[in-house]
Amino acid sequence: MFNMKNKKVFVSIAGNIGSGKSSLTRLIADELNWKPYFEKVNNNPYLKDFYSDMSRWSFNLQVFFLSHRFRTHIEILKSKSSVIQDRSIYEDVEIFARNLYQLGKMNKRDYLNYRSLFREMTSFLKPPDLLIYLKSSMPKLVRQIKLRGREFEKNIDKGYLLELNRSYDEWIKNYKLGKCITVESEKMDFVNDKKDFTKIVNLIKKGLQ
Repeated sequence: MFNMKNKKVFVSIAGNIGSGKSSLTRLIADELNWKPYFEKVNNNPYLKDFYSDMSRWSFNLQVFFLSHRFRTHIEILKSKSSVIQDRSIYEDVEIFARNLYQLGKMNKRDYLNYRSLFREMTSFLKPPDLLIYLKSSMPKLVRQIKLRGREFEKNIDKGYLLELNRSYDEWIKNYKLGKCITVESEKMDFVNDKKDFTKIVNLIKKGLQ
C-alpha cells in the first residue's frame, strides 16, 4: 500500500513543450503535499534569442538548462521532502541537444562537448524514483502552446516539435534509469477534470509501490 509518509520519493514529469508538465507538477504537489521544482522559463536569458535563431543560441541555451537542472537535481537529492519535478536533466541531452544536432542547429563540436559535460555531471546523480511521460499529439501540443500565449513561442516551428515528439518516444522506449509510466494524455484534461487527475495520481502511487 502506498503511503507518502513512509519515505521520501523523487518523481519527474517528462514531456514535449506544451504537454502540460508544469500544470501537472503544480497539481500533484498540491494534492500529495510534495515540493515542486519547475523548469526555468520566465527568467531564462536565452529562450527568446533561441527561438529567433536556433543555430546561434542552441549551445548557450542547452548549457544554461543543464547547469540549472544540475543544481536543481542536487538540491532535490539533499531535500528531506518528497519532490515532483517539471522535466528531468536527462531530457536535456537525450531529447533537446540530440534533436538540435540532428536538425543541424548545433554543430558536432558543440554537441560532443555538451554530451561529455552531461556525462560527467550526471555521473554524480541518482535518477528519479519514477518518471512520468506525458505523451501528446502534435495538434494538442500546438493548441496548448497557443493557449498559454508565451510571446517567444508563438512562431515555434512545428517540425521542431514533431522531431521532439519522435525523440521522446524513442527515449522512453529505451529508458532504463528507473521506473517509467507513460500517460496517454491526448483525451485527458487533468487540469479541469478531477477524474482524469485522480487517474494519474493513482498511476503514480502504483508506480511507487
